[in-house]
Amino acid sequence: MVMSLVGGNPSPAATVRITDDFGQEITLNQPAKRIIALYGAYNEILAAIGVEDRLVGRTKTDVLPASIRKKPSIGTHMRPNVEMVMGLKPDLIIQSSGRKESMMVVRQLQREGLKVAVFHPTDFESLFSVIRRLGVLTGKSLQAEELVDSLQLRLRNVAHCLHGIRHRPRVFFEVRYPNLLGAGRGSIVNDIIQKAGGLNCMDSDKKLVRIGMETLIEQHPEVYIIQRGPMNKNPTHPSERPHFRILEPVKTGRIMFVDEQVYSRPGPRSVEAVEALAVFLHPDAFVDNCGNGPISGKK
Repeated sequence: MVMSLVGGNPSPAATVRITDDFGQEITLNQPAKRIIALYGAYNEILAAIGVEDRLVGRTKTDVLPASIRKKPSIGTHMRPNVEMVMGLKPDLIIQSSGRKESMMVVRQLQREGLKVAVFHPTDFESLFSVIRRLGVLTGKSLQAEELVDSLQLRLRNVAHCLHGIRHRPRVFFEVRYPNLLGAGRGSIVNDIIQKAGGLNCMDSDKKLVRIGMETLIEQHPEVYIIQRGPMNKNPTHPSERPHFRILEPVKTGRIMFVDEQVYSRPGPRSVEAVEALAVFLHPDAFVDNCGNGPISGKK
């Protein structure tokens, strides 16, 4: 990552430059002023560093930060309306490279002469790198570093509360049901589980893992996490599903329903996921060490 000025935020006329997660060098003649994020978590990051007023459009499913609901909808993450995007005259578009189709969109927009930065955070370190690079692109490096510092502090506080735990329960994170998908070790969910004091029972390096009931039983999960959201709209309770009653977490009641956008979408709220999951997995540690909950570093 290269900045044109050292030691602070660049001036409005300063050239800014980063390398994105696709290996592209993104150079702007000045910090971005008209931004479209095709992946909703980036809107939350931009809001957290104080530039939500620079967002000029949104995908139709994005509702955070609240002010973005007033912005024109430009279609979906995978199928934005290119003519509408062009009409909004963005000087920066941000995309996620999680799926091959998203890169087809990137190429299409680049052919129109638009600047497109592509990111793919899969853990907290890569998320913090994205935050810092968005800080560079928007001329808000100091604010980005302050955000990273505050998030890191909260993670350290969780680690302090978990110090000395003797057992990390095996966790299965349900991405979708009934065509069962689990979170593998190639997604930020894996890092959330680890930092919350658990162990992802899926040992695949993939982001998403298709899994059958027999394989799920073989993984011996002790805790079952179910996300609710666009990928898993109305999941039934595991106790009401055929064959699920033999799973240990169904017998013990160690089942937790969570918000998909907090757990599966890398952004500032990912730390909130760690804090909540850590308390669920290790309630005694927080009673003993931290007065029932993490010592929050939130401002």
